[in-house]
Amino acid sequence: MTAPESLSLAQARRVALAAQGFADPPPVGVPTRRHLRRVLDRVGLIQMDSVNVLQRAHYLPLYSRLGPYPTTLLDAAAYRRPRELFEYWGHEASLVPVGLHAALRWRMAKARDEAWGGMRRIAQEQPELVAWVRDEVAARGPLTAAEIEHDAPRETGNWGWNWSTVKRALEFLFWAGEVTAADRTPSFARRYDLPERVLPAAALDAPTPTDAEAHRALVAIAARSLGVAAEPELRDYFRLPVAGARQALAELVEAGELTPVTVEGWRHPAYLHATARLPRWVRGNTLVSPFDPLVWERGRTERLFGFAYRIEIYVPAPQRVHGYYVLPFLQGERFTARVDLKADRKAGVLLVPAAWAEPGVDAGETAVALAAELHRLAGWLGLSAVAPPAAGDLAVPLAAALRSVAGVP
Repeated sequence: MTAPESLSLAQARRVALAAQGFADPPPVGVPTRRHLRRVLDRVGLIQMDSVNVLQRAHYLPLYSRLGPYPTTLLDAAAYRRPRELFEYWGHEASLVPVGLHAALRWRMAKARDEAWGGMRRIAQEQPELVAWVRDEVAARGPLTAAEIEHDAPRETGNWGWNWSTVKRALEFLFWAGEVTAADRTPSFARRYDLPERVLPAAALDAPTPTDAEAHRALVAIAARSLGVAAEPELRDYFRLPVAGARQALAELVEAGELTPVTVEGWRHPAYLHATARLPRWVRGNTLVSPFDPLVWERGRTERLFGFAYRIEIYVPAPQRVHGYYVLPFLQGERFTARVDLKADRKAGVLLVPAAWAEPGVDAGETAVALAAELHRLAGWLGLSAVAPPAAGDLAVPLAAALRSVAGVP
């Protein structure tokens, strides 16, 4: 698109949704590695999280963009040769394209200064433990933390070498790039191994860029994936330092890759990526994960969609407003509802503890669209039924719509 000087809020929404892949045509037939790569090109990286009340977080962004797909497609890209993804700290714990290994080495090099406190303390106070753990991985990997803990030496004094210290040593080595994730166990525990036994040689042999070059590359990916964004969310996408991100932003503007624009209602200056598209409309109905890059930066989500969204997993149950694991429902260009979901795998039922409509939407129309999506999601998860919602202002019309979809009077 020709770069304008300003965007209406509706235009900015469509640019953002197109940049994230929500305007792409759905796959015909079973999604393939080609479709996976298309989504990865759109989003840049995929966040991971251990919560499994519905589905592991990293599987959901592909579902939101492709519909039902075999999760083995993502597993193979991340944990089978030829690997296209590797685990590292991108936007929190993430699956990152292997081609970005070099661009993230600045973070690996700063592990002793910037890793979380427990990791830094282990490296500073028990370097011999860290060295021993690395040697164990080198000699016997791939290994889980628990497998190493069984053979860990024991010491007396304030520090005992137990599971937690071994795990912290492994996580320090992981942050520093000295070990990586070979794969995951069925319980989602990392199995650690040396990078040279896991990652493609081309990724490891790529020249290391300067910090400035790496920051510029990562801001460019964030800008392409967001379409239009302000500085805070461009920086947040890969959790970049303020000074490095600002320098990268200025250089990308000077190079013509980003164009400063104003967006209706935004206080912050915005930046439009050179490849951004402005579709006439965005169709489709899909649920979006709490860990989806479309909603990572909650301030941007509220500015773009008028949708105030907070994840309430860590909020005490009596204080939750909408529920424990609440997914926004994207209906066309708007978030029209939010729904608390839980997979009862033993019973084969998708539970709906609560469903809520957004202000100003047609509750009946939204309920019909959401009911169809819940049945689609249940089928993808291998569940045979969707339970009626237990609470929420959308519960009654959604229950009726679910009965209609299931053919129940």
